[in-house]
Amino acid sequence: MAEGREQGDDRGERSEIQELRARVAALEGGRERPARHHVRSFLAVVLIVVGCVLAPLSVVAAWAADQLDDTDRYVETVAPLASDPDVQNAVANRATDALMAHVDLPALLADAAPEDRPRLRKALGGRLGDSLEGAVRSFVHDKAREIAASDVFKTVWTDANRRIHSSLDKALTGAGGGAVQLTNDAVTLDLAPLVDRVKQRLVDAGLSVAARIPTVHTDFTLVRSDQIGGIKTYVRLLQLAGNWLPVLAVLLVAAGVLLAVRRRRALVAGALGVAVATGLLGIALHVFRAIYLDRLPADVSPGAAGAVYDALTHFLRTTVRMVVALGVVVALGAWLSGPGRYAGLVRRLWTSGIDAVRATADHAGLRTGPVGPFVRRRRAWITWILVAASLVAYLLWPYPTGWVVVGIALCLLFLLAVVEFLAAAPPEGRGTPAGTPA
Repeated sequence: MAEGREQGDDRGERSEIQELRARVAALEGGRERPARHHVRSFLAVVLIVVGCVLAPLSVVAAWAADQLDDTDRYVETVAPLASDPDVQNAVANRATDALMAHVDLPALLADAAPEDRPRLRKALGGRLGDSLEGAVRSFVHDKAREIAASDVFKTVWTDANRRIHSSLDKALTGAGGGAVQLTNDAVTLDLAPLVDRVKQRLVDAGLSVAARIPTVHTDFTLVRSDQIGGIKTYVRLLQLAGNWLPVLAVLLVAAGVLLAVRRRRALVAGALGVAVATGLLGIALHVFRAIYLDRLPADVSPGAAGAVYDALTHFLRTTVRMVVALGVVVALGAWLSGPGRYAGLVRRLWTSGIDAVRATADHAGLRTGPVGPFVRRRRAWITWILVAASLVAYLLWPYPTGWVVVGIALCLLFLLAVVEFLAAAPPEGRGTPAGTPA
């Protein structure tokens, strides 16, 4: 009997030891799993960070490909500059300086034909109180300003920019050729056609000696920067990247989200990271504008240079705002669909509001008929279809802006509210109807 008890005790001890070993193995396995999770999470963070870093570069690449490859898009960007008062005044100043350099003031009145002298004196009459040079300069500037403010200048400006687009491509990327030149780190436009029209206007006004002025070539600076020559290589690389770099950035962020252990949190972090990185690009554009205008030479109009800079970067700044809005919308949507305390509170308020509207409609006699049960059964499918349709609408939009993103998001929110309204059960049938499968 004693031996039997000892054998039973041995068996009990062995079973306890085996149980303890199993627990230890389970604990060790539990320690190994988090280690694998750490590696997975690290790779997910790396992918998301690289995608966020590429986001602002993707915006610049899309701008470079859009402005330098598409002539119509470039002309559409710079065409409004012909109506800008600062640009018109700067062009008139350049044309006046170029013409005055070829006017021999001492021989101006002497060379004028006798029959033209009364006409010339009448044209300059209001200015003869000053020096002759000041009177003639003011007269020439007025005519140049009239031309710059006319539709003639708009036509000359648009046609010239269309012809020189390939040369601007050369100035910034090293490919192409044409009338735009990169001289002393400046992209310049020849104003000779405008000067010829000013000369004709001067002759028509009585300054017939202006007809003897030879063809004058003078440059109007579109872009001036000491770094243009140095950034050509980088702009060329971004242009070649074109629309592939944005796709790569999106794929990297998506891969990081799918690899993450907590995907919803990774999606929120990735979307906000893209928004912040792109927002920093927008801030950099404003800072660079101030630095760029501060370093302009004395003979360049700051107002005109600022207008040109704003026009050339308009699409870039619009894209920055669009990406920031898209990142915030995606992050907000991912957060609201999560299990968080405050997200759940927002969803409960949303549902309560729709239920209140539905109850009011029920009391007013509004019935959904067979539509309600249909939407209730297929609510998940309808929701995903609406989300996919919103994504397709965004992708097919030619040039989406931040307001377009917000508008699409609000439309999606409204449609989801309609689905929730239709899917809500009437007050007398809030419970599951008899015979309905769970």
